[in-house]
Order: sequence, then structure tokens, then C-alpha cells
Amino acid sequence: MPFKRYVEIGRVALVNYGKDYCRLVVIVDVIDQNRAIVDSPDMARSQMNFKRLTLTDITIDIKRVPKKKTLVAAMEAAGNSWSRKLIVQKRKASLNDFDRFKIMLAKIKKAGVVRQELAKLKKET
Repeated sequence: MPFKRYVEIGRVALVNYGKDYCRLVVIVDVIDQNRAIVDSPDMARSQMNFKRLTLTDITIDIKRVPKKKTLVAAMEAAGNSWSRKLIVQKRKASLNDFDRFKIMLAKIKKAGVVRQELAKLKKET
């Protein structure tokens, strides 16, 4: 199984340490063998050590050091599931006990409705 996640311009990475923890960033330039310049639509362009980045399979077709507008357009065009998953995780983490209880009740109610409809379909056939 060959290695496929290379450090390259346009590679989307996940920050795994520091103040930008769990943020998706794009590598826009490589400084040296240990650091890269990363950028994201909601943060300032900054340098980051590769030890703080987890490379993803997603690459965006951009040129070296693009303008912020170009980067945002390219990221929106790529539209990946990583960002949606991170948003859901943050939303779940911010729930309080009562919100989790309401979600549990909604799941139970939905499962009951699905079970009833499935029973109706089984009777018909």
C-alpha cells in the first residue's frame, strides 16, 4: 500500500495541536522541510510546523500563494465532507444534558414511526 498523502501546495490538512485545533487548513506554500504556510477562509495566513498538521486525502487545485478570494472559491468548489463532519462534532460537543435528552426522545420517536411503516409494508406483501 503506497503512501499517497504528500505535502504539496493545495493539500488540505487538519490542525491537530494548538490554538487552531480541529481546523481545516490548506497548504499554500512550503517554507522548508519542517514548516509550511497555511491558510483558511476564517483565519489569517500563518506558518505552521508539519508536526501540527494531519494531511488529508483532499487536494485543491490552486497556485502557489493564492489570494484569499481565490482560495475561498476553490475550497467552496471542492465542498468536502470533512468540514461538515467537524461542524457536526462541534455542535454535538456544545449540547447540554437537556438537549441530548431531547435528541434521544426524537430518535426513539423516529424509530417507532419507521417500525410502524415497515410493519405496514410487510403486511401488504
